[in-house]
Amino acid sequence: MNHPRRKFLRQSAWCVGGLLLKPLPGWSMDQLTLAEERKYGIQLWSLRDILGKEPWGLIAKLGEAGYRSLESFEGPNGVYWGKTPKEFAAFLKSNGLSMPSIHCNVFDRFEVKVAEAAEAGVQFVLCPWLGPQKSIDDFKKTAERFNEMGRICKKNGLRFGYHNHDYSFKELDKEIPQQILIEYTDRNLVDFEMDIFWVVAAGADPIEWFERYPNRFRLAHIKDRSKKPVADEGKNSVVIGTGHIDFQSILRAGKAKGLKELIVEQEANYGAGPLESAIASLNYLKKMRG
Repeated sequence: MNHPRRKFLRQSAWCVGGLLLKPLPGWSMDQLTLAEERKYGIQLWSLRDILGKEPWGLIAKLGEAGYRSLESFEGPNGVYWGKTPKEFAAFLKSNGLSMPSIHCNVFDRFEVKVAEAAEAGVQFVLCPWLGPQKSIDDFKKTAERFNEMGRICKKNGLRFGYHNHDYSFKELDKEIPQQILIEYTDRNLVDFEMDIFWVVAAGADPIEWFERYPNRFRLAHIKDRSKKPVADEGKNSVVIGTGHIDFQSILRAGKAKGLKELIVEQEANYGAGPLESAIASLNYLKKMRG
């Protein structure tokens, strides 16, 4: 969407009477554009321990803190937390939020969930977990299923995507499963959500994958990893900016290669609490240049 404020900032920063102006001290034009365009979302899984059966006040606080979207997951009360898809979308809108994407069990009642997602104004229906497979052929078969799911989503005006963990970036049968999933799926039907934390945990380079497969990673989970990681990766998730991942470089590279949705996630080490951690992560990202 071409927001009037965004258009004004671009025009006022770039030209007056057709002459190129200098950027503000310490900022490049590219940094100004990036800072204005970035609208961060949050994966509700980050707040799973405190959402409870009445998450409405908590979600409202996310909007107040400056988040502009959220990514829901399929919990005990469903993706829409007991509301109808339209009711949930209306509630989010009233709090300055949208919901571009959802995580759900795509292997159960998929067509129903896609239809509901369309009602809620969702753009991406994502597979959050596949699990390690026994062979690379299993990933090839999964790619075929993903293509079919992509067709169903397309019929409903949506996009289908897959959210990675570390296992898809680790060698199996002398091949990398993530490469198989990307190359054996139709780019017109299947997108990918890069969980940057898990790519790094697997020993891979997020920037290299953005460059190798432009316009395939449309979404990303921004999740930081401890500077002193332990063997249990589940315990290495920390507030963004307190870990070792260089998000400034990674997000710049991703944006240049088609990355659109930036979604904060944290799974452990909440300190003062999940909400406080979510706000701290957002504040760090807002101050981050480039």
